Amino acid sequence: MKIRKIKKLHYFSGITISVFVGLHLFNHFYSIFGIEKHIELMNSLRLFYRNILVESILLIAVAIQIYSGVKLFSPKRKSTFTFFDRLQIWSGLYLSFFLIFHVTAVFGGRWLLELDTNFYFGVAGLNTFPFLIFFIPYYGLSILAFFGHVAAIHNSKMKHTILRITPRQQAKFILAFGLIWTILIFYGLTNHFNGVTIPAEFDVLIGK
Repeated sequence: MKIRKIKKLHYFSGITISVFVGLHLFNHFYSIFGIEKHIELMNSLRLFYRNILVESILLIAVAIQIYSGVKLFSPKRKSTFTFFDRLQIWSGLYLSFFLIFHVTAVFGGRWLLELDTNFYFGVAGLNTFPFLIFFIPYYGLSILAFFGHVAAIHNSKMKHTILRITPRQQAKFILAFGLIWTILIFYGLTNHFNGVTIPAEFDVLIGK
């Protein structure tokens, strides 16, 4: 398949995934208002994305994104020198790794463990020692990688200034916003700030 076609597939599958990720991250951010508010919003959003049609589209988009990203990695890595070029590559590679494991974990939780993959499924390991040593960077880097990837693409495709702010400055703003958003999400998802208590049915996730 020609590189141009692969780039188009990568671009459009990325947009599809980004719509879901944006909703998903906003849902996580909403946990700063309380766990019940987070779950309430999650249940509303599930009406949109938890059905066989939308889930199938998302899974296909994830598969295309990973495949096309790996294909684009090899020819590009030797010709990139700028910070945002490198950021686009390495954030994309991490997102590919994360998507493979995260999607597998979610469907494994739903089908094999028969758990509701809700707020508590996501934060069980995040709030339990020693699992949090892995899950804090695992989740934190995934959010930062998403915003980093968006910032890098924005920097390469945006050609106009906005209120005298150059595309590169706009990309830096996206990175800064991503860092702040990550901190707010962790504020809502951790028991150190939000009093998270894991229900007994999720103990299987942390070996209890």
